[in-house]
Amino acid sequence: MVDLDNLEVLQVDRSGMLDLLLDLPAQLQTGERLGQSADLPLATDVRAVVVTGLGGSSISGDLLRSYLHAECRVPIMVNRHYGLPGFVGPETLVCAVSYSGNTEETLSAVGEARARGASILAVTSGGQLAEMADAWRIPCVRVTDGLPPRTTLGYLFTPMLITLARLRLISDQRESIAETIEVLRELGAQYRPGIETFRNLPKALASDLHGRFPIIYGVQDFSDVVAYRWRTQFNENSKVLASHQAFPELNHNEVVGWQGVLPSGLEPWVVLLRDRQELGRIAQQIDITKAFLQERAAGITEVWAQGQSRLARLFSLLYTGDFTSYYLALLRGVDPKPVEAIDHLKNQLASS
Repeated sequence: MVDLDNLEVLQVDRSGMLDLLLDLPAQLQTGERLGQSADLPLATDVRAVVVTGLGGSSISGDLLRSYLHAECRVPIMVNRHYGLPGFVGPETLVCAVSYSGNTEETLSAVGEARARGASILAVTSGGQLAEMADAWRIPCVRVTDGLPPRTTLGYLFTPMLITLARLRLISDQRESIAETIEVLRELGAQYRPGIETFRNLPKALASDLHGRFPIIYGVQDFSDVVAYRWRTQFNENSKVLASHQAFPELNHNEVVGWQGVLPSGLEPWVVLLRDRQELGRIAQQIDITKAFLQERAAGITEVWAQGQSRLARLFSLLYTGDFTSYYLALLRGVDPKPVEAIDHLKNQLASS
């Protein structure tokens, strides 16, 4: 097998994905500044927040919803469609997130939001969304362009978070963001290629997952979205299929599937995303499920959140997954940045 401690393996990363991973703390810092300086949406009495976007852009909305589940005084939902839910109207804040600015579903939803009188905040690097924002005088956060959308999470997430704080829908976020940046910088130093596998969690986990089927389990309204991010990063960076689910729901359906006969050649490896502030009953469920799976899975790895604030703990789990998918790509000999299947589908749609 490829030796991840031999730095020649980095030649596989021809597009420079490593630098983009290490840039996340700086992105959060920049995103905070952009959010503080952006014009606020016109709404004074927001009753709901809808983040509309797809792919690498929509994960920012998923994280916003999950992170603020217990705090935000209005509901937050993520929309991945051409249209909008029926409740959207003048008391709704629609955050239109399209990194490219040309996502056709998002552009359609923005037009509908304007027609219904909703307040709109655009977050984009340019494209048609930025043009619409200029023409319609919609507040717009412009971020750095030219990057894969999945590597722009800090730019897309933080301005929305700051906007909700400025609208007094949530508490001030500056301390949590500062701690998150510090935690991610420390993890980035620990996860660099020069740190040997026996001291480098993502390297070790990628080695365990190589040639196996990753199954990531999180917890509803906290690490469920992170588990989804792990799966999509395995899809796009590592070019492998993966699965994800969340406690407690998985103990009402998926766990039964483990009693069946697994497909020949499939070796599932389970990753449990853990947090020391888990609800007691959830911790019990995870421990019991772990014991149940010991003889059924090829292996089980627990990944524990780092940091004190909810935001730092959430992003620490996410960051570990990003690096694990990166090292799995190197083990498989594939450049983590290109997504040829997505490009092909977009080209087909554009020509149809």
